[in-house]
Amino acid sequence: MKLGGRKYKNTRVDTLIGQQTELRGNICFTGGLHIDGKIQGNVTADGDHSSTLVLSDKGAIEGEVHAPFLVINGLVIGDLYASDTIELAPNARITGNVYYEKIEMAMGAEVNGSLVHMDDTVSQGKGQEGDT
Repeated sequence: MKLGGRKYKNTRVDTLIGQQTELRGNICFTGGLHIDGKIQGNVTADGDHSSTLVLSDKGAIEGEVHAPFLVINGLVIGDLYASDTIELAPNARITGNVYYEKIEMAMGAEVNGSLVHMDDTVSQGKGQEGDT
């Protein structure tokens, strides 16, 4: 998985949520999580500083998302927290705030909310917000 010529630390997929799958409830994961289905609940990377969540153009999440690396190309209704890097691909549709350390946004991506830069003292949306 690449972002602007850089490779993510974790490029493997440990968990796949298929297109025909709908989950209701919170999810905690480590490693790589690829979502093609629908999630109603919060999605959180637990304890792994290289965890990567990939939401395909077929996928949707209704809830908060917390992970070091995020690649979003589907629908998210809720806030996103990327403690390292977030990529908003062309089909990304976000209704909520995006908290990030580094961001790449493709033409066509849509954010209906605020983009909030987090400095090193802010972790996963806790504390004071940085400048946008």
